[in-house]
Amino acid sequence: MCLTTLVTQQAPDFTAEAVMPDNSFGSITLSSYKGKYLVLFFYPLDFTFVCPSEIIAFNRKLDEFKQRNCEVIGVSVDSKFTHLAWKNTPVENGGIGNIQYPLVQDLNKEIARSYGILFGGSVALRGLFLIDTTGKVRHCVINDLPLGRSVDEAIRMVDAVQFADTHGEVCPANWKSGEEAMKPTKEGVADYLAKHAR
Repeated sequence: MCLTTLVTQQAPDFTAEAVMPDNSFGSITLSSYKGKYLVLFFYPLDFTFVCPSEIIAFNRKLDEFKQRNCEVIGVSVDSKFTHLAWKNTPVENGGIGNIQYPLVQDLNKEIARSYGILFGGSVALRGLFLIDTTGKVRHCVINDLPLGRSVDEAIRMVDAVQFADTHGEVCPANWKSGEEAMKPTKEGVADYLAKHAR
């Protein structure tokens, strides 16, 4: 699967075991999230270096996602047992603490493979997929292993997708919630650029 073919397409469905927010083990089916927006993000491995900074950053902003009817799910090729051990390791000792969204196990690497981000047959690249209420992928970003993602940018993209869905307008470069957007016509674009060009 080529990454670029996923945007505008239905997100590949999966059912997999996960560590849940209360530290129990449960089963996650992606299609059960229809009706909500979803940020599905992949990270390479538990007990590594960049990964905990991202996982904790998503957790700190979790309420902001939920206020937008958006859930967050993390995925790596580790087992649910390793996820739980990492959650149970104090942050000051390299753990991630009490993360309040599911961490999915992808031991056979089929989920990463279906999203086109399996790297070297062993780990997932830092892929993030924004999935809308119908199960369609609306945005994705893929980082190389050493490069952490921006959680604020993920929130901005949720806002942009929801704004476009609600208002039928398009969001220009660097658009943020509350700012003027553009009508998707030549006149609308010309009007916007005339006001904002410097």
